[in-house]
Amino acid sequence: MIGSIADTAYGRLQGIPEEGVCVWRGIPYAAPPVQERRFAPPVPPESWSGVRDAGEFGPVSLQPVSTNGMRFAGTTPVYAEDCLYLNVWSPAEEGEKLPVMVWIHGGTFVTGAGSQPMFEGSALARSGRVVVVTVNYRLGPLGFLHLAPLGGDFASNLGLLDQISALRWVQDNIGAFGGDPAQVTVFGESAGSMSIAALLAMPAAKGLFARAILQSGAAQCLQPGPASAIAGAFLGELGLVPGGDLVPLRRLPAEEIMNAAARMAYKLSGNSLAMLFQPVLDPATLPVHPEQAIASGSAEGIPLLIGTNLHEGHLFFREEQAAGNFAQALKSLELALGSGDLSGLAAGYPQSWEGQADLLTDLLFWGNSLQLAERQLAHAPVWMYRFDWAIPGHPLLGRAVHGAEIYYVFHTIALLHQYGVAVTPEMERVAGLMQKTWTAFARSGNPAVPEAEWPPYSLDGRATLIIGGAARVENDPDSSKREQVQAALSKPQQA
Repeated sequence: MIGSIADTAYGRLQGIPEEGVCVWRGIPYAAPPVQERRFAPPVPPESWSGVRDAGEFGPVSLQPVSTNGMRFAGTTPVYAEDCLYLNVWSPAEEGEKLPVMVWIHGGTFVTGAGSQPMFEGSALARSGRVVVVTVNYRLGPLGFLHLAPLGGDFASNLGLLDQISALRWVQDNIGAFGGDPAQVTVFGESAGSMSIAALLAMPAAKGLFARAILQSGAAQCLQPGPASAIAGAFLGELGLVPGGDLVPLRRLPAEEIMNAAARMAYKLSGNSLAMLFQPVLDPATLPVHPEQAIASGSAEGIPLLIGTNLHEGHLFFREEQAAGNFAQALKSLELALGSGDLSGLAAGYPQSWEGQADLLTDLLFWGNSLQLAERQLAHAPVWMYRFDWAIPGHPLLGRAVHGAEIYYVFHTIALLHQYGVAVTPEMERVAGLMQKTWTAFARSGNPAVPEAEWPPYSLDGRATLIIGGAARVENDPDSSKREQVQAALSKPQQA
């Protein structure tokens, strides 16, 4: 294994050898985005002298605290504006240059961190012989308000710009950890996957990664009009107006910023699933909608592995919860998608909590992923999967809900004890398969392995790897529903 001291462009880092890998935690990839840098694009970190200890995770982005403790597996992280840190797990031997997998976490652009225990990178790095990197980025109002129209150095899509800054750091420094900067794969889930869809379209991200894995999320962004209205409502909560004195935006305590955003979000959306904080079309950073940009070749030559879980929406709608108003849920979904009227498609779903869950699964996750996959086919090979694996009889994991596959990709299934689940040989098998296919893709751009033949996706066959009790390839699963969903999503979008 390579030495535990890594020489980066900013200084030396002391890592910790742990079970066949070396780990460096809490590495600053950008300067703290505080005071005058709040709401501004990231800038490189300051250098340091001597050897910096990299044994502890850095603070996580300010966000609502996890009420059930599941997000951080019962641990209590430090929350701070100063959050732009990443972590590296490397199994490299001296002289090796291994593929690199950079994880972008999800959490509806409001919660999460690269230090969550479920993203612990040791098993993936060790079994797949890859260097694993996990990243923090600014969330919620600090990362995803449309503030560029305010002028000055106020910017939009700051969370995405943070991710780009982290990828630049990887290009410049990952060689010191045994990684090959020419073989970088970005992978992420939910908002992390939606972030990757945006990165595929952003000019500033071009050349920073070679491959991409999108788990349960595709092209998703706000139009400038709604995004400006959200930003205006946020400013109103602080007693500010565009064109007025905006100095308080960088002087107010961060707690006041977060509280104002929470009040604004509740007034605009109540308890609905509307995502008020997300990427926005912006001339300086994301000038073209990701779907359109990808169709035009913005991700030329970048192979994609993309897929969804069979029951994504059942994480958000459950039998034990009171079913919300179906019409209101549909309206929120139309807003999130920026789509036209979806009532025609929705009429074919039960007007119940299960109908709401299935509609969310089919439109926001599966349908959007199909659309993105099809737009990339002319420019690079694409592989499609569907995660069906579930734990029979479990009240939540008895379905393949949103986020369930992450534990298997990272082989952190032992953490499922939080849900009263004991690890079984079948679970080990699913985790082993996902690690082999994901790391095969990171190594060669093709996820097929002897245990799972996996042809590329095409409009003729629509080959999809079904990851369940036994992995199998199915051509065009649920074809009639797919046609209906894609027809609904192909209608003109709202401006």
